[in-house]
Amino acid sequence: MDQHPVRASVVVPAYNAADVLPATLAALARQTLPAEDFEVIVVDDGSRDATADAAQKAGALVIRQENQGPGAARNAGARQARGEILLFTDADCEPEPHWLERMLAPFADPAIIGAQGTYLTRQRSLAARFTQLEFEDRYRIQKRAGRICLVATYAAAYRREVFLERGGFDARFTVANNEDTELSYRLAECGCAMVLVADAYVYHRHPATFRRYLRIKFTRAYWRMFVYRDYPKKCASDGYTPQVVKFQALAGAALWGLAPLVALFSFWRGPFWLVAAGVAASSLPFAARALARDKTAALLSPGLVVLRSLAFGAGSLLGVWKARTW
Repeated sequence: MDQHPVRASVVVPAYNAADVLPATLAALARQTLPAEDFEVIVVDDGSRDATADAAQKAGALVIRQENQGPGAARNAGARQARGEILLFTDADCEPEPHWLERMLAPFADPAIIGAQGTYLTRQRSLAARFTQLEFEDRYRIQKRAGRICLVATYAAAYRREVFLERGGFDARFTVANNEDTELSYRLAECGCAMVLVADAYVYHRHPATFRRYLRIKFTRAYWRMFVYRDYPKKCASDGYTPQVVKFQALAGAALWGLAPLVALFSFWRGPFWLVAAGVAASSLPFAARALARDKTAALLSPGLVVLRSLAFGAGSLLGVWKARTW
């Protein structure tokens, strides 16, 4: 029997997500787009908990595979999808009711190949609030650019035909880290037009502690070096990362290089603290923009940015070393 055609397919990769996935699927069930116009596909990426059961109870189509990472899981969902437009969100995200409608709207223009939505959070921890401010700073850059070259998979949409023609996500990225960046750069190099949909919101659980936050920044920088190896021009400008953040990452790497010298020779203490002060000073424009939204996070941002630069620097150094033979 022929299945009813759908406009869109929402693919959610899930790994040991039984605790958070029901909220995601409940949010998708509340969409303003008629239910018969889209399908929800959950790809259980080798979970050891009740992820698949939770998806089935919510009425999603479930695909099971051995653990291969979210990129491979999304590719598996895309191959089974029936919609002309593929949408991706994560198992720890909750799309707002208008999310699907707003994400689909840009595709009325046949030139548009990809679209990205935006994050919100309900969390009140300082780490989560600071993370949200960072994302909003990046959205500011994307809005100004018009066309974008990075579509992040927490709220992403692509034309299915183009997605499959271009090979989907690189399955060598076996963790949820920079596989969406690599695909975005690949599509941008081919001239594919992508846009930001600033009012297509998904609520997300940002890192609740700074220990978790810094670990994420380390791994982001580590995997980004693998992407930059293949797309070196993006090191200079990627249309998403503020240029000052790249300076801060380089300064963080320099601080790690200076640290052994400081331990051995007192002369190097001055240069070390000068670089650290430069990083802190470079955060002031961000702090000024954040002041109206979150005074505490804004006032603490110089110190937080120094810590972030150290995490970025360490991840970058290790990533450059490892990417040589990847």
